[in-house]
Order: sequence, then C-alpha cells, then structure tokens
Amino acid sequence: MAMKDLQPDEMVLTGAWILDGSTVVGDEVSRRIEWLVDSRLDQLATTGWETLYRDPRDGRLWERTYPKSEMHGGGPPELRALSPEDASPRYRVVLG
Repeated sequence: MAMKDLQPDEMVLTGAWILDGSTVVGDEVSRRIEWLVDSRLDQLATTGWETLYRDPRDGRLWERTYPKSEMHGGGPPELRALSPEDASPRYRVVLG
C-alpha cells in the first residue's frame, strides 16, 4: 500500500494496536504515522514521549504522542496538528 502525505483537512491521526495471531501490531494509521515522521516530517524538538515536527510542504506543526500511557510502551502513536502558540512554550522553541 502506498503511503499518503498529510492532507490539508487532516488534524489528528490516531493509531491503534491490533492482534495478529499472538502478536500485537500497529494498524494502518500507526504505520502511516511512523512513515510520516521517518520520511516526510522534520523533527524540531522532543520532550520525553512527545515530539514536535514540521511538515516542510505547508509549514504546519505536528506533535506525536502516545496518549494511552497505561499501555506498554505508551500504546499506539497519535499525530496531532499543533499551533505555534501551543508548541512554543511546551517545547521551548521559537517558531516563526
């Protein structure tokens, strides 16, 4: 399956884990998030389990988190659009 860049109308991508026999694997959204952060987004800052990225195509900021902290490894990933006003104090970076 070909992966797809972030679309202008997307604001949140939330992955899930699925049981594949006796193994837990990331679903299609989890795989897309990992592809995006590995291949398409520029990493700007990290604080613990949270990482801030910029999409070089449109300049939007994205935050990858693991919102299900009660699960092993923080659970599946989530990628959420973030405003510069929200990102600056959290990541202590100057965004312009």
